Amino acid sequence: MKKGSASAGALLKPIADKATRKNKAGRPPLYRNEYPAQAYKLCLLGATDSDLASFFGISRDTLNRWKKSHTDFAQSVIKGKKAADMEVAASLYQAALDRVITLKQAIKCKEVYYDDNGKRVEKERIEIVEVEKHVPADFRSQQFWLKNRNPQQWSDKYEENEEQHKDVLLNLGSGINPEANETFD
Repeated sequence: MKKGSASAGALLKPIADKATRKNKAGRPPLYRNEYPAQAYKLCLLGATDSDLASFFGISRDTLNRWKKSHTDFAQSVIKGKKAADMEVAASLYQAALDRVITLKQAIKCKEVYYDDNGKRVEKERIEIVEVEKHVPADFRSQQFWLKNRNPQQWSDKYEENEEQHKDVLLNLGSGINPEANETFD
């Protein structure tokens, strides 16, 4: 090689030095290995992306970069949000149905007897018993469920569609009453 020409290794060296300098100098990276577990738990509690960014003290753009560059972080966020959504969906579904639940209830039992001297004696004790209770369906849960499952049928907005009435044929007759002499009281 000639004296003035640069080798391929020499051209790559400044780039590598820049990369190592980037990690050594300036602000340390904000991302930590324990963040995926924290993000998962926060998402289970219903945290949104804005909540996560606030918790970690970063911007939403940085949070989105973390999701792109750290697959374990992105997967934790997705899994946490889906798990929370499934729990809420199951709860909403249960609230939309009539159901019978079993509760434990304390009941005071009174025992009355007469001792050897003929004196009346009362003893009280508390027993825990299982009681079945009917829980009626929640109207708002049913309404929410139906509107989201089938908005065309259950929407509050009524939109008459001409296609719905195309196949309906209503025959009212000729309009002549054959028993015209009949009177109604």
